[in-house]
Amino acid sequence: MTQTAGSHQLVTFAVAGDDFATDIFTVERVLRYSPPRPVPNTPEWLLGVIDYHGRVVPVLDLRLRFELPAAKPDAQTRLIVFVVGGQWVAAVVDAVREVATVASTDIEPPPPIFRGLTRDYLTGLFRGANGVVIVLDAARLFTSQERLVLEAAAGGTVV
Repeated sequence: MTQTAGSHQLVTFAVAGDDFATDIFTVERVLRYSPPRPVPNTPEWLLGVIDYHGRVVPVLDLRLRFELPAAKPDAQTRLIVFVVGGQWVAAVVDAVREVATVASTDIEPPPPIFRGLTRDYLTGLFRGANGVVIVLDAARLFTSQERLVLEAAAGGTVV
């Protein structure tokens, strides 16, 4: 996470009624939602691709990635374009909240109940205005096998 004098700048966003955050420097851009172009033979959570600044960018649905029920996009739905391994991957989120500055001492490690891949992509937790906020490590949201799927969806771009 990006750290400045004992604090972190985090982009906070909502998915299925829960609040999440990620380091501001892993976010390339926040875009209004537009439907991605579907790509055949990909996992359900990979919705398709968009064209962003002349690049083919895979789009995943964080609700489906987290095995939560899908939702129809509305006026608050956004695409967060993450920088993952030097490449871009977009994620559908219900809403983007704010950029928050959080003291390092306020971020706690994930409790032991989180295991496996789930624990791998969690950096920590902190208490926000609306309750607990889960800090994600965007680069670790995918296994190496899933990165190959994203690469194929992007037409050969390595993620």
